[in-house]
Amino acid sequence: MQAWQVVRPAPIETHPLVIAEIATPQPGPGQVLLRVRVCGVCHTDLHIAEGDLVPPAYPVIPGHQVVAEVVARGEGVEGVQVGQRVGVPWLHWACGECDFCRRGEENLCPSARFTGLQVGGGFAEWMVAEAAFVLPLPDVLSDVEAAPLLCAGIIGYRSLRKAEVQPGERLGLFGFGASAHLVLQVARHWGCEVYVFTRSEAHRRHALELGAAWAGGAGETPPHPLDRAITFAPVGEIVPLALAKLRPGGTLAINAVHLTPIPRLDYPLIYGERTLRSVANATRQDGVEFLRLAAEIPIRPAVTLYPFEALNQALDDLKHSRFNGQAVLQVG
Repeated sequence: MQAWQVVRPAPIETHPLVIAEIATPQPGPGQVLLRVRVCGVCHTDLHIAEGDLVPPAYPVIPGHQVVAEVVARGEGVEGVQVGQRVGVPWLHWACGECDFCRRGEENLCPSARFTGLQVGGGFAEWMVAEAAFVLPLPDVLSDVEAAPLLCAGIIGYRSLRKAEVQPGERLGLFGFGASAHLVLQVARHWGCEVYVFTRSEAHRRHALELGAAWAGGAGETPPHPLDRAITFAPVGEIVPLALAKLRPGGTLAINAVHLTPIPRLDYPLIYGERTLRSVANATRQDGVEFLRLAAEIPIRPAVTLYPFEALNQALDDLKHSRFNGQAVLQVG
C-alpha cells in the first residue's frame, strides 16, 4: 500500500513527508482493518512533521482524523461490522485499568497510545485500529464533513466543557482555525456570544459569517469582559493576553498539544478566582457525545480538499493560514 511517512522531521516548507510503498497491516485480536477514505490534516500532524512532537520511532505515518470502511475484523471483535463506516480519532488505545481510566479520564492514561504518533495513522490507504476505540459516524455527515470532527471537533468540545461554558455566556476564542470554527458553531447553538481573536483578516470574516459577535486581534479589547475563553494558537504569549480579558471567576482553557513557553504571569491576571487549565487529548465518551451533537445542530465544517499526493502542500498551507477551517486529504 501507499503511505505518507515522516522519516526525518524538518520544517514543512522542505516537504519532509515522503510517499512509501509498504506492506498492508493485518488486524490483531480486538482490531479492525480499515480502508481509508479521507483523513483530516491537523496542527498535530504539522507538529509531528516538524519535530515538535516526537514519536517512539521513525518512520511514522501521521493522520488521526480518519474516515474509513471496515474490511476485516481480528479475533474477538464485537460491535463493529465489516462494511461499516467508522471514524478513527487521536486516542488509539488506553489501558482501562489505571486510576485515570477507572475515573473516566482515559485521555490521561500514562500508557495511552495515539493514532499517527505511536501507531500508524490515516495518511495511508490502509490502517488498523482498536475496534473498541473507533467511532460510528452519523449518516447525515459526508466523509469530508465527518473528518474534521474527529479531532478538531472532539477536542474543541472537550475544551468547551473544561472551560465550563454555560449557555448564554460570553466566550472568547483565541486563534480561529479548524477547531475554533467548529467550537463557534456549538457555542452559538448554546446561545453564547462569541468573540474571536485572530491576526488573519480572512479568519475574522469567516468568524463573523458564522455568527461571532465581534472579531479582532489578540491585543484588542472586546466590547465586554469574557466569561470563558479558549486558546487554540500554539503560542504561549497568547495566555496572558487572554487572561487580561477574562472576568473574575472566569475560566481559560488552553487547547494545545504543543505550546511555546508561557511568559511570566503577574498575579492580578490570575487573581479574582480565575481558572487557567490545559486540555489534554479526549475520551471516547467525548467523541460519542460530540458526534451526536454535531448531527443535531448540524455542524457544517469549512473544508479544503487536497488530493493524496498534495499532503506536504496541505500542511504548508495549514502552517501559513491559507484557508479557512480544515484541510482534508482524499485517500480512497
